[in-house]
Amino acid sequence: MSKSHFETDAIRTQIERTEFLEHTSPLYLTSSFVFEDAEDMRASFAEEKERNIYSRFTNPNTSEFVDKICKMEGAESGYAFATGMAAVFSTFAALLNSGDHIVAARSVFGSTHTLFTKFLPKWNINTSYFKVNETEKIRSLITPETKILFAETPTNPAVDILDLELLGEIAREHNLILIIDNCFATPYLQNPIKFGADLVIHSATKLIDGQGRVLGGITVGKKDLIREIYLFSRNTGPSLSPFNAWVLSKSLETLAVRVDRHCENALKVATFLEEHSQVNWVKYPFLKSHPQYEVARKQMKAGGSIVAFEIKGGVEAGRKFLDAIKMCSLSANLGDTRTIVTHPASTTHSRLSEEDRLQVSITDGLVRVSVGLENVSDVIADLDQALRA
Repeated sequence: MSKSHFETDAIRTQIERTEFLEHTSPLYLTSSFVFEDAEDMRASFAEEKERNIYSRFTNPNTSEFVDKICKMEGAESGYAFATGMAAVFSTFAALLNSGDHIVAARSVFGSTHTLFTKFLPKWNINTSYFKVNETEKIRSLITPETKILFAETPTNPAVDILDLELLGEIAREHNLILIIDNCFATPYLQNPIKFGADLVIHSATKLIDGQGRVLGGITVGKKDLIREIYLFSRNTGPSLSPFNAWVLSKSLETLAVRVDRHCENALKVATFLEEHSQVNWVKYPFLKSHPQYEVARKQMKAGGSIVAFEIKGGVEAGRKFLDAIKMCSLSANLGDTRTIVTHPASTTHSRLSEEDRLQVSITDGLVRVSVGLENVSDVIADLDQALRA
């Protein structure tokens, strides 16, 4: 049989049916599982059998969710977490030892930046940053202690693109573990493993759920690395709940359909904003004006749901814009069916100095739009009236 397609895998990858022959996977809301006898229990704990023991380790619902993402990403194995940041922290904590070093793109999610700069240094694990437009400097940052090369692409919130093929080449040259945060693209638009990534991380809270309902995270990739992450996580307890895993697995059934529309709407919004008199510039991966447009076309199927633009007038103009929004949501989330607008300089990144914000391409007037699934003309009308307010 020929290899099945993405949409088919997303819908038809399921755990085994029970004796009730249910059409969709049931919920396994249980903390633990029973054993047939003493020998079954011994063999299970000795990992001579592949079976469920305790839902902090594995559960049928989390296994189904992991299996789907592994197929979508082309990964050997994976582990699911309670949140995206649980996935990020557990992945680094499992693979790093005191004295190890990370090289990372400076444009990373705020909580990831805090992990790198405040918490990992407590265990003598330090990070060196490179700017997204200065990838030629990556090799100069690598030391004998460097173990991991990390980046997210597209970046949050400035929607910059990093060349995955280049990062893969550098990681192979220096025997580094390449970890890519693929949250903005989803497995539908981009597969970093094809370009040399060893591990791929997702905040499933975003487009994978896509409806703002549950939290979740996942890391997939090479089996030997996932084994270390699994052993760390089964003992420290950041596992995804069976209920959230069930929701996320069902969400994956519509991922392709939803993301296609997100991308279609986002490109229309970006094109509209590029011509607006109150806008200085727009960044969207599939706009020809994007600095890394050719790279985005090489590694992404479409541009994603996030549009970044700079409103004229700086911080005060950004606040005024948010106050004038009528339909779109003001929220810290993204990847929802509902369009969400955020002004980082006055909200999520307001505690950073202007200099520090500019280091990660966050100007005073930067606005991030997570374009939803509403009729795009309604989204454009709301953005337009808020810009003119």
